[in-house]
Amino acid sequence: MDLFDVNWLAVVLAAACGFIVGGIWYGPVMGKKWMGAVGLTEEQIQDGNMGLVYGGAFAFSLLGSWTLAHTFASYATDLSVAVKVMTAFGVAIGFIIPALGTNYLFSQKGKTLFFIDAGYWILFYLAMGTVHAYLP
Repeated sequence: MDLFDVNWLAVVLAAACGFIVGGIWYGPVMGKKWMGAVGLTEEQIQDGNMGLVYGGAFAFSLLGSWTLAHTFASYATDLSVAVKVMTAFGVAIGFIIPALGTNYLFSQKGKTLFFIDAGYWILFYLAMGTVHAYLP
């Protein structure tokens, strides 16, 4: 299989869906709690280089989406929708959250921030896995 032989429309749409999940999660759902957990004010966030932040975040979303698409495409048989969604969930639970947790333990960040961010990554990968499941 060619490294770039994936459904690029699905890669972009899945990344966009994950990005939208982030906007909702870190906006109206958990925005205030997250700001408190990281110790930032709205003014400090707005003073940041938002083009770099959002552009970089979307680039990372594209990388994660492409990796998921490539993983699914590398199987010799077609995978069911359920298997693709559960695999994406497994990536979040088995790879992302342990890495996040390890970093948070050593940097002594609070459990509130860990659970906010872990919840986001679960939803992020579920959204991407769902898109890839329906747009193979």
